[in-house]
Amino acid sequence: MNGGDLYIMNIEEIVRKIGPVLWPLLFFSVLSLSVIFERIWFWLRILTQERKIVDRVLDAASDDWGVATEIAQRATHQPIGRFLYAPLSLPRRDPETFRLALESTAENELALMRRGEKVLELVIAVAPLLGLFGTVWGLIQSLESIKISDLGTEASAGVTTGIGESLYSTAAGLVVAIFSLIFYRWFQALLVNQVKVFRKSGNELELLYRQFPTVDGNIRPTSKVLPKVIVKDKDTTQENTTTLRKRDKNKFSEPTQISDPNSPESEDK
Repeated sequence: MNGGDLYIMNIEEIVRKIGPVLWPLLFFSVLSLSVIFERIWFWLRILTQERKIVDRVLDAASDDWGVATEIAQRATHQPIGRFLYAPLSLPRRDPETFRLALESTAENELALMRRGEKVLELVIAVAPLLGLFGTVWGLIQSLESIKISDLGTEASAGVTTGIGESLYSTAAGLVVAIFSLIFYRWFQALLVNQVKVFRKSGNELELLYRQFPTVDGNIRPTSKVLPKVIVKDKDTTQENTTTLRKRDKNKFSEPTQISDPNSPESEDK
């Protein structure tokens, strides 16, 4: 007998010991593995490109909002790119709209990052129960075959062996649940880290926008525009003040003519 035949016999022996719950446990383990591999690929693509996208968008936003919008638009295949592009893509925006766009997009992206969590939660909850069910079923089968007359004889040895084999199903269910739980907690930690990244990058982008707001889309006012508006308003105020002063002068500053009692006009009266 070679090693391959021995390996096949071992597998058949394990299948026999676990019992009928092996197939649902196998189904849940394959389901868990598919979710785990998909999530690992998803997080690897995010973590390798995320920091670079944030730095490029923030650096461009400090100089030109149009360039920052283009960079964020090219990165919309990533969650962080869609998050930063949402407020920049608005045709007309104010600080309140800017913040609302960031918050709503962050909620949507974080919800997508939770994909697969419910499957892992189901496997973690059901796999140990299936294993326990297999153990209970094996115990029932073993105890039903016990006869009082067989106690203490060689016939009872098979019963004790069956009770020990019934525990294999519980062990298999625990292995599947523990394996799924490890990756579930890891994905939860990555999600918490993403919340911090979204909050930090969103606050930095909003701070840049409040320092350098836009007018009519992506055109940022230069230093030559604001003084001109202020001077114009100042001149207008000065003109209005001068006009009011002139009117006040014409109205209240005219000398009042007091009649002289010695004048000819007074004598006529």
